[in-house]
Amino acid sequence: MAYDEDLANRLRELLADEDAVTEKRMFGGLAFLLGGNMSVSASGRGGLLVRVDPRDTDECLALPYVVLMEMAGRTMEGWLKVAPAGLETDEELSAWVARSLAYVKTLPAKR
Repeated sequence: MAYDEDLANRLRELLADEDAVTEKRMFGGLAFLLGGNMSVSASGRGGLLVRVDPRDTDECLALPYVVLMEMAGRTMEGWLKVAPAGLETDEELSAWVARSLAYVKTLPAKR
């Protein structure tokens, strides 16, 4: 399954004013990286992959439509998947992007 192009375009709009954002095909979807660190991705399986502060994982998992991202049978704190139903409004998507950017901006840039 290809990633949701509409979601990718919505992400582009939200990230347009950020410096050092690049796009890269990853995890079967289209990832948006800030300083080389993945922030959000339009998942190839539908929905949004989002990177947040690992300390916020439990708080985020208590929200509707959110599960831990699973890759090759493994999960990691701070890596989440938000189902399409949790991204229907611009406010919902914007909140996830803002949360992710706040964390990713604390990480050292990759070269």
